[in-house]
Amino acid sequence: MSDSVFASIVQAPEDPILGVTVAYNKDQSPVKLNLGVGAYRTEEGKPLVLNVVRKAEQMLVNDESRVKEYLPITGVADFNKLSAKLIFGADSPAIQENRVTTVQCLSGTGSLRVGGEFLAKHYHEKTIYIPLPTWGNHPKVFTLAGLSVKTYRYYDPNTRGLDFSGLLEDLQNAPSGAIVLLHACAHNPTGVDPTSDQWEQIRQLMRSKELLPFFDSAYQGFASGSLDADAASVRMFVADGGECLAAQSYAKNMGLYGERVGALSIVCKGADVASRVESQLKLVIRPMYSNPPIHGASIVAAILKDGNMYTEWTVELKAMADRIISMRHQLFEALQAKGTPGDWSHIIKQIGMFTFTGLNSDQVAFMRKEFHIYMTSDGRISMAGLSSRTVPHLANAIHAAVTKAA
Repeated sequence: MSDSVFASIVQAPEDPILGVTVAYNKDQSPVKLNLGVGAYRTEEGKPLVLNVVRKAEQMLVNDESRVKEYLPITGVADFNKLSAKLIFGADSPAIQENRVTTVQCLSGTGSLRVGGEFLAKHYHEKTIYIPLPTWGNHPKVFTLAGLSVKTYRYYDPNTRGLDFSGLLEDLQNAPSGAIVLLHACAHNPTGVDPTSDQWEQIRQLMRSKELLPFFDSAYQGFASGSLDADAASVRMFVADGGECLAAQSYAKNMGLYGERVGALSIVCKGADVASRVESQLKLVIRPMYSNPPIHGASIVAAILKDGNMYTEWTVELKAMADRIISMRHQLFEALQAKGTPGDWSHIIKQIGMFTFTGLNSDQVAFMRKEFHIYMTSDGRISMAGLSSRTVPHLANAIHAAVTKAA
């Protein structure tokens, strides 16, 4: 039999984040713990479907008039309108003046990709600056979209906090007009966010250099428990009348991970520009996937447009955020009680799903081998994967790693 025409293809490396789960699944230990995945878990370690999501789904299923026809290229109209309102605020002048175009996309990743391809084709500056570090998929998405990717300083390993002076210096040195990717809140992987004063300085610098903000908002409401507080950075940039892009995901804040529900919004200077921008976004989407799926976006639209369901969602959302914040405090207190060497206060200062522990790759490998605890090699742990039951096991492992594998 002749060789396959694909015989020369080499085995691709495992995705570093998803690969953690593959290794975890193979582990037979009863005490194994997966802190690699960016998905919420209950105190019992189980995935959670929100009650309000079940309710909305039931409503959709019971509605006999609903059909499975193709959506328009831009998706569910109500979903788009309500998504823009959620991130920019109900009273946003940009929305009132019809200066925002919003298209439904395949979760956050798809929104970034569509935005990236649009910019590569229609924006005069083809360089995007992303924070160092950032989510592992960012450089791949933007490179494949046709942009040139550079980094700006963000995290300071010495303080396990923000390298604010490095960030400002790198943005100051960026070419005028460059695109800058900003995490709206709950920076992934570090959990380190600028303060509102720092955001204001970033905004002033970016506007003075005409840098184009592209927000990635994957955790609105999930970081602090407040939908408005978590969108404050984005709203600051919209309030000055300038232009920006925002990618939204409902994976985390509605637990709709596998439904792939997201939106890309572009805030323009005028309604006429917004309409032309939308016409070009359609030309990006059509040859990519024609039009988006109907189910997940219909769930979101049902919840966002019904006052009672919206309130129920905010309560469930705050409960998820509060559980994660409580895990931070429990882990910090457990390490303090053990007298683990070093300052661990960054665990409670950081926000959102992830903590950048400051553990190195040797310590991470030690914890995997000796304690069956799985995380990415950069020491990022998903706080949502922890429970009161597993905190002591993790604290023991960190203590051992820091004292033995230092």
